[in-house]
Amino acid sequence: MTRERLYLFDTTLRDGQQTPGIDFSLEDKIAIAKLLDEFGFDYVEGGYPGANPTDTAFFSKKRTGRASFVAFGMTKRAGVSASNDPGLAGLIQAAGDSVCLVAKSWDYHVKVALGCSNEENLDSIRESVTAVIASGKEAMVDCEHFFDGYKANRAYATACARAAYEAGARWVVLCDTNGGTQPTEIAEIVSTLIAGGIPGDRLGIHAHNDTGQAVANSLAAVEAGVRQVQGTLNGIGERCGNANLITLAATLALKPVYADRFVTGVSQDKLTGLTSLSHSFDELLNRSPATQAPYVGASAFATKAGIHASALLKDPRTYEHVPPESVGNFRKVMVSDQGGKSNFINALKQRGITVAKDDPKLDKLISLVKEREATGYAYEGADASFELLAHRTLGRVPEFFSVTSFRVMVERRFDAMGRIRTVSEAVVKLVVDGQEMMSVAEGHGPVNALDIAMRKDLGVYQDEIGDLELSDYKVRILNGGTEAITRVLIESTDGTGARWWTVGVSDNIIDASFQALMDSIVFKLMKNRDLAGQVAAE
Repeated sequence: MTRERLYLFDTTLRDGQQTPGIDFSLEDKIAIAKLLDEFGFDYVEGGYPGANPTDTAFFSKKRTGRASFVAFGMTKRAGVSASNDPGLAGLIQAAGDSVCLVAKSWDYHVKVALGCSNEENLDSIRESVTAVIASGKEAMVDCEHFFDGYKANRAYATACARAAYEAGARWVVLCDTNGGTQPTEIAEIVSTLIAGGIPGDRLGIHAHNDTGQAVANSLAAVEAGVRQVQGTLNGIGERCGNANLITLAATLALKPVYADRFVTGVSQDKLTGLTSLSHSFDELLNRSPATQAPYVGASAFATKAGIHASALLKDPRTYEHVPPESVGNFRKVMVSDQGGKSNFINALKQRGITVAKDDPKLDKLISLVKEREATGYAYEGADASFELLAHRTLGRVPEFFSVTSFRVMVERRFDAMGRIRTVSEAVVKLVVDGQEMMSVAEGHGPVNALDIAMRKDLGVYQDEIGDLELSDYKVRILNGGTEAITRVLIESTDGTGARWWTVGVSDNIIDASFQALMDSIVFKLMKNRDLAGQVAAE
């Protein structure tokens, strides 16, 4: 059976840039475009040349690669010929492979936004498409507000799409710009349009996520016949975002209902880099990846309940809809007070710790975790602290150093200029390799001061922690009042790119922070030895 070709169109660099708080630099755009091209997306929409200096600079040089690079902009203005419209000229002259023209397809918008007649708008669509094709570039038209326009005036919205198609546009893209159309409506309208003479292999879908159904709407359009799907990385975009291309790429490739009928430009080999692509993009945006994102989230293949874990160990298909490795993710069986022995055995195995099911130390570890979680610890979000607890319970953690005492002081005072300053100072007394040491440090707050003092001088281990960084610090109050129990989660990283999380719990926020800081440093030293062992073994 010959599978039909589906084309994936990424608009992260254009529509995605409308996300509040996101503003791509030229360097960002170049880096993201490279990621998209290498992954296998067919079209990469780079922006609106002429609208701002960054987009203009992006299209100043020809981009080479497998993907078609697309310049986005308006059709010509009413009352001006295509040859005399500077905006259209800029699109045609931009160093792109294709031009995507946005056209009004809702008669209400034609009247209010463009201030021209319905026929003038149709002429603008036809003449703009003709001009793009005459320049030797591929033309496509985004029919803005198509579905709302269709529901308001079916004949006119259809006329706009037909004008683009008959003028020779390679793609006529139906846009659910307000994001409120439902999947059943999408399917019905697309089917009617195709039955009316516009072939599905010339139609695309551009869905927004205002009802949380952008992916569902895109798939409904594919089922109805469209053969181009637009979206953004991780679903970023204006308001509630766009259709998530990460989710769509995986679903189209891995679900038999689509995979048996369609093929995209994303190979199975490339699909195994899906999680990496998603997370690399979030890293570029300087934000944490969504843990519950389909396919690529840290929790996408995580299970917490003991009965689920037991079944997973027998056959992963019992609780996994696709193999996690197919998208570059991995299975995660979490340890918690809800977990049974299967959870713990699997979690330990993933960390290279083998323990028998009838080993009394395993029972001790399970009891210890459940007791601690009852007091506020959360090991499912603190993998490093759990691993250290497991090693300690099994008697396998060397004592690199010990802290005999620490003191943290916060002083609010006036400086020499008469300004109020709050100064934090920490004093830490340690024993390293049998030698007593004391470190003193000031910091931006008591926890920062304590962290600096603890890592100021670890004697023979100091060089090993030179690349250790604390990348995140979270505090949660577990009950009310100023005497509340506090949980601190710390995320750490090092020069290898590894990340780990540690936890501390106390009715004193500094003590809770100290516990998490200690675990972070000890885990780093343990990790160094694991890596050294691997290198030696190789």
